[in-house]
Amino acid sequence: MLEFRNIVKKFKETLVINDISFSVKKGELVVLIGESGCGKTTTLKMINRLIDPTSGTILINGEDIAKKDVISLRRNMGYVIQQTGLFPHMSVKENIEIIPKVSKINAKKIKDKTLELMEMIGMNPDEFLERYPIELSGGQQQRIGVARAFAMDPEIILMDEPFSALDPITRASLQEELINIQTHMKKTIIFVTHDMSEAIKIADRICIMNNGKILQYDTPENIMKNPINDFVSRFVGKNRIWSSPELIKVKDIMIESPITIQPKASLFQCMEKMREHKIDSLMVVELHTNKLLGIIKAKHIQPYKNRNIEVEKIMKKDFSHALPEESIVEVLKLINDTQESTLPIVNEKGCLVGLITKSSLVTTLSQPFVEQKEVI
Repeated sequence: MLEFRNIVKKFKETLVINDISFSVKKGELVVLIGESGCGKTTTLKMINRLIDPTSGTILINGEDIAKKDVISLRRNMGYVIQQTGLFPHMSVKENIEIIPKVSKINAKKIKDKTLELMEMIGMNPDEFLERYPIELSGGQQQRIGVARAFAMDPEIILMDEPFSALDPITRASLQEELINIQTHMKKTIIFVTHDMSEAIKIADRICIMNNGKILQYDTPENIMKNPINDFVSRFVGKNRIWSSPELIKVKDIMIESPITIQPKASLFQCMEKMREHKIDSLMVVELHTNKLLGIIKAKHIQPYKNRNIEVEKIMKKDFSHALPEESIVEVLKLINDTQESTLPIVNEKGCLVGLITKSSLVTTLSQPFVEQKEVI
């Protein structure tokens, strides 16, 4: 959809963008982030040619934007900035409709689109369309700025720190609205911010920049789990992942080699295995396939004096389980609802791949607090 190929930008002799290459898929929300002066806004402005690169090529749908008419390029690209960019002498309606009217879009289509956009941003058209920007709050102005960016139904929307001047509550609300809009509209959005929490909340992928270079370009989850170097680790924050627990997957914290037993084993063999490994439960699996058949616990065995009985005769066949890709939030809810101390992890074929216990959860969840205490 959008591709940067070996882009370099110099302002006189100062190198601002140092040979960057990356691509954005159609419908992705990509966040450019880094410290002040890292080149993120310059990178954004090169997409709509407010700034031209010194060398390299930017492609949209395989076409070099340097060969496109710049006015046509910009009219078909939404742009939202920190100061909203609304024309103070125009009403809300006029601000939203200015580009469609200049582009000679049918008047009925413009009116219908305006009403659709007002609904999208959650503002009553009867109440707000005839107001002027000065009569709106900062959050309302920014909502209108977002609506105007969508007016031409562009494929690409550029957003340059659009929420940074707003109070925390309004900012969080607009972030949620952007996520909801993107879920339904699936536009290709390039979003600049200096706030890592904002990036993690809204991005499909994050591009971390420093001194005009791209240090890491990946999903929020992968960046938080596997920062590429010390700079990224410090920038993200060592324990940032714990502020977004929904990004922690079962596969990240599960015991990968749980102790198992075959269904034809005796209760005596079962008890001996529990003693050997100092555990009170075993996963009963099918030989060769490792398909999970049941769970047997020490408390299930205790009532039986005959320890030659086969495990499959008394094992618990009705059990809760989770998949490796589920989030830790879902697992915590499941354990809380079922009050089970042991949760097997299975793949899509029902084969045992791991185990989560209450004790392993406590150990994992306490880790960031222990590390923080050690630093202090």
